[in-house]
Formats: sequence, structure tokens, C-alpha cells
Amino acid sequence: MALTPFLAIVRKDVQIFFSDRRAVIMAFLMPIVIGSFFGMLFSGRRSSDEVAKIPVLLVDRDDSAISKSIVAGIAADRNLSAETVALEQARDKVRRGNATVAIVIPPGFGEAAGRAFFRGTNKPQLDFLYDPSHGFELAMVRGLMTQHVMEAVSREMFNGAQGQRMVDEALAQSEAVQMPEDQKRLFVQMLTAIQRFNSKTPQAGASGSGGTGTGGGISMPYDVHEEAVTARQNAGYNGFAHSFAGMGLQFMLFAAINLAIELLLERQRGLWKRLRSAPISKSTLLGAKIASSTAISSMVLFVSFAFAIFLWHVRIDGSVAGFVAIAIATSLMAGSYGLLIASLGKTPNTARGASTFATLLMVMLGGAWVPTFIFPRWLQRMTVVVPTRWAVDGFDAMTWRGLGLDAAVMPIIVLLGFSLAFAAIAIARFRWEES
Repeated sequence: MALTPFLAIVRKDVQIFFSDRRAVIMAFLMPIVIGSFFGMLFSGRRSSDEVAKIPVLLVDRDDSAISKSIVAGIAADRNLSAETVALEQARDKVRRGNATVAIVIPPGFGEAAGRAFFRGTNKPQLDFLYDPSHGFELAMVRGLMTQHVMEAVSREMFNGAQGQRMVDEALAQSEAVQMPEDQKRLFVQMLTAIQRFNSKTPQAGASGSGGTGTGGGISMPYDVHEEAVTARQNAGYNGFAHSFAGMGLQFMLFAAINLAIELLLERQRGLWKRLRSAPISKSTLLGAKIASSTAISSMVLFVSFAFAIFLWHVRIDGSVAGFVAIAIATSLMAGSYGLLIASLGKTPNTARGASTFATLLMVMLGGAWVPTFIFPRWLQRMTVVVPTRWAVDGFDAMTWRGLGLDAAVMPIIVLLGFSLAFAAIAIARFRWEES
């Protein structure tokens, strides 16, 4: 290729790009704004002490020692943000989408739960009112409620006034219990032992006052240690690193579309015919177009990440060389993609519509909008056929995951493979004149 015309075409494309104010805003400002928005949505935990709490509403219609203890336990739970309200208010807030889950403790719950604790029958019902768009949060709240209810009921049964009354009542009715004699004898012995335990143990101050002390109750038999396994200790998931990779990728593809449309406009105006008479070969023209698109795409990506590093404290915790290599490979893929659009598009208008749809579909499936771990499992396996998935995963590996250069090799190879495939199809489909 002749170097002089090659550089001239690249310089001309870059100058045209920066002369279009709307194209510059779309390419540089939009990924920063949208990337910041999605980053705040999916930022996750920023430190070991900061937990995204689930807002819940509490409706205590029982007002017993057990229900008060349950309410106190939920209020102290670091995973929940609880508010006590009336039943109709809770239902209205959930209906309007202003609350995620409402927990309703019905009348007589404590009494029935105490009896069911010893006998295992006639279990009371705990009601959950939930927003159907928050099914995941409902499952978490239901699991946490199991812990708090079990602790509150067992604490009252073993060390509370209500528990003593329940044990005395169960002993008095033990003869009417339908079970084999040997099991009934053991059951009576257990209740008698609990009765002696209660008589010699001071009642827990938590009983009837909503406290959270163990007081002889059954508590979780383990504690949890959480460790975010990334390059930096306690770094955790960085939603801004992911979102800026995705939005930078999306708008670099849009920038490639703009260059492709410009290329089609040049052909429509007859500029290609004049270039054909000049000493410029097909390889020089197409190579320069890919180079100019790659240069602009690289600028879009690096500016976006520079903003994320400065404002949102995104860090390249993995290989810097791997990050740069993935960025260049992604930009080359975007440039080849733009050339492919130009070669397949008959007119600028038809190419613009089809390419926009294809680009949005590609970035959506690649996890540029939302992380792919939110996708169904079958969709996660299918999205490996799109280059954007490899680009986003590669940037994740080099930023918040903190992986080494070896983790960048496969994304780079796949992105270069897509670049070659796009370029080969574009060259084969290249036409000097509009058909």
C-alpha cells in the first residue's frame, strides 16, 4: 500500500469526525453519561461494611412477646431496612411499587407458633405481600425470616413466661397426644426437663420487650465470613468498570456505523469513481478506512475509561498490557465491522437502519447493558458467538477481576478473528459503484 494516500485518507476521516459536533457528542459524552448511570445501578457492594439493604415493611397484628422479638430481630438485621406500618398502608405501598416486601404477622401467631414448636402440628401462617417484579428479594427475605422466627420462638419457649405456660399446658395434655407409648414417655421427659430448666433460669430480658439476646433459644449454629476474590483485597465487583466497558464498546460501534455511512455517501456522490482513477488501490482505500475507524474507536474507549478512572475510581487491577491489547483488538473489530456495513449496505438509509438494529442486538447479547450473569444459563452459553461478549469479558478480566495477561489472550484472539472475518467479507463484497 502507498503510505502517503493511506495516511491522507485516515487524516481526512478523523478531521471529518471531529468536525461533526453531534458525532463527537455521541461518541464521547454519551458513553460517559450512560456508563455512569448503569454503573450506579450495578455497582454492588463498595466495601466490606456497606451492604445493599432490602427494604421491608412489618405489620405486627399479634403484638405478642414472640412477634415483638421477631420485629426487633428484623430491625437489627444488617441485610434489611425495616419499617413498621399498618396492614392497609403496607398493601398500598407494595401495590404502588414503593415497597418490595411486606411481612404480616397475623393475630395469634406467637401462641400458635409456640404450640407448633413442641407438637409440629397446626403451624400458623406468616403472610408475605410482595411486588411481583422483586421475586429474588422475596426469596432472600423469606430465608432471613426463617432465622428470626426460629430464634424468637425458641427463646420464648425455653426462657419466657409464655414458654413456661406452653410447657405446662403441653404436659397437662400429654396423655391425649396420639403417639406410641415409648415416644410419649420421651416427650413427657423432654417437657419436664424444659420445665425444670425454665424454673431455675431467670427469664430473658428480651422476652416481651423485643430484645435479640439468645436467652437459651436456638440460634444459627455458624457465622459467615465473606471474602471477595479479586486482585485487590476486599475490592469486590465494580459495576462502573463493567458499564464503561459496555457503553464504550456500544458507542465505538456507533462511531464505526457513522464512518460506514460516510463511506456510502462518498460512493453515492461519485467520489469512489474519482479515487479509482487515482493511484489508490482497493486495499489502500479499505485499509485506511479500517485504520481511521480503529483510531476513532480507540479514542472513544480510552476517553471513557479515563473519565471512569478519574471520577468513579475504576482501576486496571489486572494486566495493563492486556487491557491495552484488548482495547486495540476491540477497536479493530469495530473498524472492520463498520467496513462490513459499508460493503453490504446498498444505500446510506438502508445501511443505517439495519446496522443500528444489529449493533443494539450485539451489545445487548454481549452484556454491555447488563452483566451476563443476570441472563438465563442457556442464553449465557449462546452469547459467546458475538464479539461483544468477548470484549466485555476481557475488559472485566483486566479491570475489577484483576486477572493476568493470560486471561486476555483468548478475547484478543477471538476479536482479531472477528476482525479478519468482517474485513474478508467486506473486501469480497466491495463495489466501486452503487448497484
